[in-house]
Formats: sequence, structure tokens, C-alpha cells
Amino acid sequence: MNLPDTPGGSPPIRIVVVDDHALFRRGVGQLLSMYPDIHVVADAPSGAEGIEAVLTHRPDVALIDLHMKGLDGISVIRALQSAGSPARLVMLTVSDSSFDVMEALKAGAAGYLLKDMEPDEFCRKLRQVAAGGTVLSPEVGGVLAKPQAANRESIDAGWASLTVREQETLELVSKGASNKIIARSLGIAESTVKVHVKHVLQKLNLRNRFEAAVWLRELREEERSS
Repeated sequence: MNLPDTPGGSPPIRIVVVDDHALFRRGVGQLLSMYPDIHVVADAPSGAEGIEAVLTHRPDVALIDLHMKGLDGISVIRALQSAGSPARLVMLTVSDSSFDVMEALKAGAAGYLLKDMEPDEFCRKLRQVAAGGTVLSPEVGGVLAKPQAANRESIDAGWASLTVREQETLELVSKGASNKIIARSLGIAESTVKVHVKHVLQKLNLRNRFEAAVWLRELREEERSS
């Protein structure tokens, strides 16, 4: 395992861990303590205490277990979204159920990660989501509900309906790039990126960036098989 240096003297990524298993919380804390650019500022043993911890400590990222006694992870995400928390909310769970994935994303999760990830990959995902990107464990990518456009004609028509700039934006969204990174890559304002993303979702009848990434993967698979 290669431990990274804190990039450019930037402050560490601040994390709150919400999980009702004490050993898991401790294990995550010990793991992340090995990375100088990531710091666990608090942990919580329940959903209700997790909400309080996130609102109190205002972390960059909150890692939230799905199945907890009392308030479950999806309810925690909904509550934090309603409270206007700026934290990036990531579901960290053992469940690879397509229903759970979609419910988490609809609730406002910025990511869905499985607990059996390799440590280095896990930390890479944390850096990515802290920078504004969206993250998903590779194992659950295939269980996401497929976009409504299911045949080659409708997929082609959807792609053709996008402007060149919207196509470029979608390509970068599918790679998990944040709006800031997309803006830098395309040489445009971040506010313009937000407009492009909005138009892409509207034109393709999609609900979020994850579905957009899955939609583009469907297009590329169709192209390879044709």
C-alpha cells in the first residue's frame, strides 16, 4: 500500500463515519489515519447521532452505513439534504442491491461504495468525491437500472440531440469528474457546466449523474457490438 503525501499542503479531507458497528468504525478510523491527507473528525453509532455529528463538525465527506438500527442510512441522507448540509454524503455498505443503490442516489447520495473495497481504491474514491465528483464501486455499476432509452435508435437519437459541448460534458461526467474539473478541462465557467449537465439530463430523460454515466456506457456498448 503506497501512502500519499498531503498534496500541496492542502488541508486534509475531513470525514465523519456513521455506522452502528463499533469495530467497523474503529477499523475505518485506523485505516484512514494511515493517509496524511484524510482525517476522521468524528464517528457516530446511530443514524440520529450521525446527523448531529455531520451538522456539528461540517465534514467534507460523511460515510454512512445503509442498514442501521433505528434511522437507516437513506433516512440520514434525506435528513442531511433537508438540513442543507454541504457535506458530500456517501453510502458505505455491504449491499449491492440495485434497489438500495437507486434509493440512495435518489435521496441525494454523492456515492455508493461497498465495504470490501481495497484500501487504496477506497481512499482514491474519497478524494474524488471530496473534490466534487461522484463515486460508485465497480461491482454495483452493473446493477443500476438501465436508462429508459434501451434500443440503438433511441440511444443514437439521444446522443444526436446533445450539442458538442454537452457531449463533451457527458463524457467527463461519466468519468466522475466534478463540475470544477469539467470547467477546467473545457475552458468554460463552472456555472456553464451546471447548465450543460442540466440540459443533458433533461434531453436524455435521466435523473442524476450516475444514470448519465450508465447511459453513456450503454451507448459505448452498443457501438462496440455493432
